[in-house]
Amino acid sequence: MTVVRQTAAEEAAATGRRRASFHALTVAEVRRLTDDAIEVTFGVPPELAGQFDYLPGQYVALRTTLPDADGEPREVRRSYSICAEPRSFEDGSSEIRVAIKKDLGGLFSTWANAELKAGDVLDVMSPMGAFVSKHSRDGSAVEQNVMTSMNNPEQLAGQSGNFVAIAAGSGITPVIAIARTLLAAHPETRFDLIYANKAAMDVMFLEELADLKDKYPSRLALHHVLSREQRIAPLLSGRIDAEKLQSLLGTAIHSDDVDEWFLCGPFELVQLCRDTLAARGVEPEHVRFELFTSGKPDRPEGNIGRPVVADESQATYKITFKLDGLQGEVASPTHARESILNAALRVRPDVPFACAGGVCGTCRAKVVAGSVTMDENYALEQDELDKGYVLTCQSHPTTAEVAVDFDV
Repeated sequence: MTVVRQTAAEEAAATGRRRASFHALTVAEVRRLTDDAIEVTFGVPPELAGQFDYLPGQYVALRTTLPDADGEPREVRRSYSICAEPRSFEDGSSEIRVAIKKDLGGLFSTWANAELKAGDVLDVMSPMGAFVSKHSRDGSAVEQNVMTSMNNPEQLAGQSGNFVAIAAGSGITPVIAIARTLLAAHPETRFDLIYANKAAMDVMFLEELADLKDKYPSRLALHHVLSREQRIAPLLSGRIDAEKLQSLLGTAIHSDDVDEWFLCGPFELVQLCRDTLAARGVEPEHVRFELFTSGKPDRPEGNIGRPVVADESQATYKITFKLDGLQGEVASPTHARESILNAALRVRPDVPFACAGGVCGTCRAKVVAGSVTMDENYALEQDELDKGYVLTCQSHPTTAEVAVDFDV
């Protein structure tokens, strides 16, 4: 009997999602973008190229071990959006590029900006995420085009359209990849970008954006908004609040002629934009958004879950889960109110997760028995919720027994 193994891309096309898995990749280059941001390029060898096919706008999780405040080694995971359109080389290899901006008090980002260098090896998760253009996809699932995206980005947008992105700070990372791909896909595509930063020195990919503007002078409109620097146009100076956003939409952008919106930045800005667009009659299915998150590094703790002790004298929830075709089971004390992800990690360290903050969607699973309640959800769309999918990092049992499936 011959066993045929699917590549990651083939599996994604068949199932609509790809199994999140880590692979050790070598850093090929570290490039300084601003005083507190770097671009990191990982080389992907030919044998792993299929594991790292991606769509513009998706992200990867990085994993390494760093000393904590007490000097103790601790596993750290952080998610970063891919900042370049897909490409591969003649030898079958490819690359992944991400931008890492230093966050105040951020363990991983501070270390990366100060210490990360070419030749270092990190664990990199296969690309995930739904912050991608659905324009001209005929309603297909996000990952179903992953096989063709690597060398045929034009298949992401088979017809022209008008697109608008509102990004802040490192929110430009996935947006620049999306913009490059959509503009190259059709000669009549138009892309407007409102990009907010504190000052000019904080603008990531400043030269790349200028080059993109030079390449598509009539089809790409750039609106740099600086909150702490005075610009010639008052509209482009100051923080983007409700009043300024309304003015921008009324002058720089024609919101009644946009096929798809992309919002990426801190929660307050993204939510303001979503509320404003909804009030202007923009349908939710035309709005794609992604939030910044630093995760909750203490919940779950590393890759083993927050310590929880269950004994026979306590009332417990019975949690069962399916992962890679194998069944797992764990008892969770009712008083602990731990998440399904945290409980599962205590018996299966390979349960997939990245941010643990309800943003990335890596820990997505389907509830097949019992019921749960979710604290936060910034990753799943309504059709996924209707089908019973949840974010296990945010889900807590509400029935004595709960079963979830990570494989569907």
